[in-house]
Amino acid sequence: MKQFFKFMLASMAGFTLTIIIVFFLLIGLIASLLSFAEQDVEPIGENTVLYINLNQTIYDRGSNSPLNSMDLFSLKPSRQLGLNEILESIYYAKQDSNIDGIYLELSSIPAGISTIEEIRNALIEFKKSGKFVISYSEYMTQSAYYLASVSDKIYHNPEGIFLFKGLSAQVMYYKGLLEKLDVEAQVIKHGDYKSAVEPYLRKSMSKENEEQTQNYLDDVWDHMLANIAQSRDTDTESLNKAAEGLIIQSLDKAIDHKLIDGLKYRDEILSEIKELLGIGSKDDINSVSLSKYSLLPKPSLNSGRDKIAVIYGTGTIMAGSGDDQTMGSARVSRAIRKARLDKRVKAIVFRVNSGGGDVVASEVIRREIELAAQAKPVIASFGDYAASGGYWVSCGATEIMASPVTLTGSIGVYAIFPNLNGLLNDKIGLSFDEVKTNKYADFYTGTRSLSAYEKNLLTNNVEKTYDTFLELVANGRDMKKTDVNAIAGGRIWSGIDAKSLGLIDSYGGLTAAINRAIDLADLDTYRIIELPEQKDPIEQFIEDWTNAKANSRIKEELGPLTRYIQPLKSLTEMKGVQVRLPFEITIE
Repeated sequence: MKQFFKFMLASMAGFTLTIIIVFFLLIGLIASLLSFAEQDVEPIGENTVLYINLNQTIYDRGSNSPLNSMDLFSLKPSRQLGLNEILESIYYAKQDSNIDGIYLELSSIPAGISTIEEIRNALIEFKKSGKFVISYSEYMTQSAYYLASVSDKIYHNPEGIFLFKGLSAQVMYYKGLLEKLDVEAQVIKHGDYKSAVEPYLRKSMSKENEEQTQNYLDDVWDHMLANIAQSRDTDTESLNKAAEGLIIQSLDKAIDHKLIDGLKYRDEILSEIKELLGIGSKDDINSVSLSKYSLLPKPSLNSGRDKIAVIYGTGTIMAGSGDDQTMGSARVSRAIRKARLDKRVKAIVFRVNSGGGDVVASEVIRREIELAAQAKPVIASFGDYAASGGYWVSCGATEIMASPVTLTGSIGVYAIFPNLNGLLNDKIGLSFDEVKTNKYADFYTGTRSLSAYEKNLLTNNVEKTYDTFLELVANGRDMKKTDVNAIAGGRIWSGIDAKSLGLIDSYGGLTAAINRAIDLADLDTYRIIELPEQKDPIEQFIEDWTNAKANSRIKEELGPLTRYIQPLKSLTEMKGVQVRLPFEITIE
């Protein structure tokens, strides 16, 4: 026995020592990463080219953590820029006498069409300085081409692939999967166009969903064609005919239709850039990547004591704190309240990029926007999506701005309650028994079907919430409730339609919204602050490491099956009444 305790104590001591060593090693690693990531970037010299390759997901807001500059697994520099940083960098590059031009190297851009539109507009402004923009690609999606189309010259690798084929939207339906798993999706909704629940109930699109999706795609495609035609000195009719017949399926055809300027290898592009810079063929090109340029100290135009607060509301709306990629009601409402109570904040820009979520969380945020708008100008700036709950939280703003291709509207409500009894009992072998004090004490447990009485209660709740939604929009947008109802019903709209229907006030992206806030506040000098506050770098590092490792392990084990697990996860996470977008559209 004595030997046993000695062995146990030795093991405990060894374990404790290991934990201590690992702890200090982790602290040392983080300190080293912080030191490396915060190293000053060397200033750029004359005749420098700004190199832009947008191959990482673009969120509205970049991270202020120096650890964001590092890949958590390889520990190599890998900075993920936010749209705010990209726009700011292009703006300063226009004025920077050391920057002579921009070299775009594009293939696929993991961002929504409104985000790409904002970057495209920033490049158009950059070109007004007389500086060049040249693009090169080995393979280019249509969204990447849309961005590249503003370039002075567009070149493609001779062996690359180029397709100009129009837009399509594909929706995944889960009803067949749920039937195989014996899961019953119990749905109550208001709005014929509120198709967020369709994947759980159908195996194909309803005519209403097909109609609204087709109209949205048509608006986006027409807008893209008009801008491409203007930039490339051609006409929309010939471009659309070419897409309709899949005529442009080769690089030669792309040249014939003025979509690209020629076929060149990368070294030939660099030689052309040297000529534009006026340097010798054997000289090196001074270049700086967008990620490094964003870290350079720039002459700030922001000064003075007065402030414009830019508040980011991104992702699914939910109760609690959330994070940088979700709109937690506690965190976002606290940020709005802070900006409202700060007397030096003269106006607020509420940047919304959300397809909605929990209705109570949405109302918590909307109320703070309403209170803020009573105290100072509040501009709601819509990104790729500002629909359903995303519109709910914004409708009380002083003004609403959006891109012509923003997906908005979806003023509708639903509730979904999965019955997992068939899956758990018949498929897995789990059974349930219970004792209760009252008849409906087991409402809602997820292990039985709803009774007629329970469905009636939920229907009344959904109808009441929908009526509230209509009233909030009518009051916020100064419209009649009947007029709001006529364009609601869960229907999605493009920014183009939303403007004509009165759901938004004007077109414009994040930069335009900030400028509008400055005008309404009548400021000559100001500085911009961004809210909510981002997490402590060390806390964010540990969280990112843990989440990334877990997600990587799941994807490694399940492979392509991962995408089929998401619907079940989403189904079980939906609690109470929801105001969510039916789907997300990615334009490739």
